[in-house]
Amino acid sequence: MIKVYGVPQSRAFRVLWALRELGLEFENVPTSLAGGTRSAEFLKLNPNGHIPVLVDGTTVLWESMAINLYLARQYGAGTLWPASVPDEGRAFQWSFWGMTEVETSLLQALMHRRILPKEQRDAAVADAAEAKLAGPFGVLDGALRGREYLLGGSFTIADLNVASVSSWATLAGLDLARWPQLAAWLGRCTDRPACKAARG
Repeated sequence: MIKVYGVPQSRAFRVLWALRELGLEFENVPTSLAGGTRSAEFLKLNPNGHIPVLVDGTTVLWESMAINLYLARQYGAGTLWPASVPDEGRAFQWSFWGMTEVETSLLQALMHRRILPKEQRDAAVADAAEAKLAGPFGVLDGALRGREYLLGGSFTIADLNVASVSSWATLAGLDLARWPQLAAWLGRCTDRPACKAARG
């Protein structure tokens, strides 16, 4: 059986979401950065000492986007995996874009508005991080104009990966009203039963 090491309150969330979308049986081994990732046993799976880690038979993978692209490619024909090679390329494009253009700034805003102890929060850092998101969110909003999902009319791994990052915006206190296409798309993605189930 597939095993996922991690907790829903981490990047493992997107892996749990993908597994539920695909209807696969799996075991979630609760593992957090607060404990368990530095044991010799865990470091054999991921020498970086980070979550998530996927074990599928003899295949061991880390890095959440790589795991999700693997799961969609391996098990998602006709559902999460795109039907054409150009759209496969776009799925990679949007997945990497979510990590390089959006995640760091969203995490900074989230840390300094919600997660860090109040005495460690810096409103200026959070505001600067939010300001940096105006460009990428404008790109995403434009890409969604006239379409339901990133690759057209169907929800794919591209949507899941980008939405799993973008879903932190509300927690980080961002008002998405400036980007109506993005806001509507994000609502469609996060309202999916598999997404809700993955949150635990």
